[in-house]
Amino acid sequence: MTPRAANSSGNGNGNGNGDGPGLGTFGGVFTPSILTILGVIMYLRFGWVVGNVGLVGALLIVTLATSITLLTGLSIAMIATDRQVRVGGAYYMISRSLGIEPGGAIGIPLYLAQALSVALYTVGFAESVNRVFPILSQQLVAIVVTVLVALLAIKSAAAAIRAQYVIMAAIGVSLVSLVLGRPIESTEVELFGAAPRHSESFWVVFAVFFPAVTGIMAGVNMSGDLKDPARSIPRGTLAAIGVGYAIYMALPIILASRADALTLIEDPLVMRRIALWGDAILIGVWGATLSSAVGSILAAPRVLQALARDRVLPGSLRFLGAGHGPADEPRTGTAVTLVVALAAVMLGDLNVIAPILTMFFLTTYLVLNVVAGVERFLDSPSFRPEFGVHWILPVLGAIGCLVVMFLINPGATIAAAVIIVGIFTWLERREMEAAWGDVRRGIWMAMIRMGVFRISRAEDTKNWRPHVLVLSGAPRRRWSLIELGVALTHNRGLVTVASVLPTGSRDAAQQSKIETLIHDHLERNGMEVMVRLTTAPDIFQGAEQLVETYGLGPVAPNTVILGASLEEASRDRYCRMLQVFHTGRRNVLVVRSDLERGFGNRKRIDVWWGGLQRNGGLMMILAYLLRISAQWTGAEIHVKLVVPNEKAADSARRNLEATAGALRIGAQTHVLVAHGRPFKEILIESSADADLVFLGIAAPSTQEDFPSYYARAQEIAADLPTVVFTLAAQDLPFASVLE
Repeated sequence: MTPRAANSSGNGNGNGNGDGPGLGTFGGVFTPSILTILGVIMYLRFGWVVGNVGLVGALLIVTLATSITLLTGLSIAMIATDRQVRVGGAYYMISRSLGIEPGGAIGIPLYLAQALSVALYTVGFAESVNRVFPILSQQLVAIVVTVLVALLAIKSAAAAIRAQYVIMAAIGVSLVSLVLGRPIESTEVELFGAAPRHSESFWVVFAVFFPAVTGIMAGVNMSGDLKDPARSIPRGTLAAIGVGYAIYMALPIILASRADALTLIEDPLVMRRIALWGDAILIGVWGATLSSAVGSILAAPRVLQALARDRVLPGSLRFLGAGHGPADEPRTGTAVTLVVALAAVMLGDLNVIAPILTMFFLTTYLVLNVVAGVERFLDSPSFRPEFGVHWILPVLGAIGCLVVMFLINPGATIAAAVIIVGIFTWLERREMEAAWGDVRRGIWMAMIRMGVFRISRAEDTKNWRPHVLVLSGAPRRRWSLIELGVALTHNRGLVTVASVLPTGSRDAAQQSKIETLIHDHLERNGMEVMVRLTTAPDIFQGAEQLVETYGLGPVAPNTVILGASLEEASRDRYCRMLQVFHTGRRNVLVVRSDLERGFGNRKRIDVWWGGLQRNGGLMMILAYLLRISAQWTGAEIHVKLVVPNEKAADSARRNLEATAGALRIGAQTHVLVAHGRPFKEILIESSADADLVFLGIAAPSTQEDFPSYYARAQEIAADLPTVVFTLAAQDLPFASVLE
């Protein structure tokens, strides 16, 4: 049974729709974002950054990282002001725009990034504690703090959020103390970093620093707890980016002017030595790391909860979507996140954890920018953000993310892409259906429009392939016609399965429902086809109208496949229909099926040759397309020509072999001498063991009595395997397609 994704929404304060108390801009977005931005990287690694790349390099890293974050922030603001953002934050935004499979492919790594962030901050806290109290084990402290942070989140998320204001005050005091401090040694400002023997490369340093500016996710991921997400997310996010940038641009100047490069690199707590009140730095770093850890342990389970509720996770993990209490808190998800974080804590090194987070967050940022850029570019009527930016800005953000990822670590970038594609493929194979629309249909429509207007109306022989309209009637009754059409196109051309219903037998709604049922049945049987039903007072009239009008500009069926009519009463009308098809320049394949054998073993195709012109060239193309299809793999093509006597045979044999060789389709040639025997006898004797026989038929306009000619052709084929009567109609030199 096809899983159907539920609409992810919480209860109580978690509804994110403006009902109930909820959190405001300052407490719900700005505060958690700025606390995460001004966190462990700032206190414990910013001196290391300045020492390695110098003042200019540090300012460049801050500007580059913040530029990417700002462009992403603009994209987030645009998406958030277009729709309600419920629980799940960035995952919710991506899945509701690009679809559940891309959303899940990003949402799962995003959850892991948030869970690893908990370890990043608790390890940072433990490292600073170990510097002050060397007797304490850094790893043990990190484990204990990780467990306590998780317990606090499970016990009372509201209390954890209220504690943010106290921590923000502590960070403010620590920054003031740093500004009022003094140099710890006589130094000159290092503009471009330390001596090469001490320094890391620019992009290694960037990878370590970048998580410092990913704090905007802390506010976005609390979307389900906001009173007014559409208002709070843009304002709080952009404000946090601006304040964070100002602080990060000032700090390198202070650090570079108060300590030399080697000291900055080797002493993670160098700020404590510089500050007027050194312990204020400890209070700041401990508060920042703990608050960031709390923010991550609050955000990650909510992403996990949204993934479970949307049925992205396997059925055995659906219990992770459960919420508890009036605030719909994901306590089970928090417990799972604790396990993931503890596993990461075992790494115990900020410089190992930080680059991993960088890749995860850059990937999320990239996709968020793609979402915003695509939505703005398509400019669908449903996309009406109150905060609008030009589509080029999100595109620049996406490009920036991708370029930086490759500059940091090409191997890790490719690995991240493989993981995301793997998750996407896994989700797509589950044939998930979302309860919401997404932007993918709009993307395809835009591509179709561009393609249609760029396709020339004149046929190009080098790119010709059959686009098939199968007049099958009820598909199950003429299944072989559909199989033939699909085999000829190789899922490269277009196949439409069509049927004509009596006028008044179905209304529009019923007709649409039947089309959907037929399409689903064909799809389940591996047929990538379109379905078209039409109504008409007469089946022949309906077929003529369908062939004449169906298509989109130059993208119209060029080949019609239909079953042979053996009823004498309707022969005249049937033949008149074939003439209409031919006059309309549609190639016609009339299939007389062997009901017992069908297509036999699909190992031999006989083509009865009458020259390369028109029917001959088309039959050779069709035989070749069948032979290289998955359904007819390994089939042999036998090209057969009848001559009256031995005198004509030698010349005919040389010409036929030369033609077949020039066409390069791997055909075997056979020249048969009649010796006075009728063609029907030779045909039946030679092709009795074939699986499919191609025979050309004359154009209706060349026959005075085409119905009688058609009847004789059917009589000739009566004792043969399945026969395809081929009538080329396009004004196209088919031989040149195979040259």
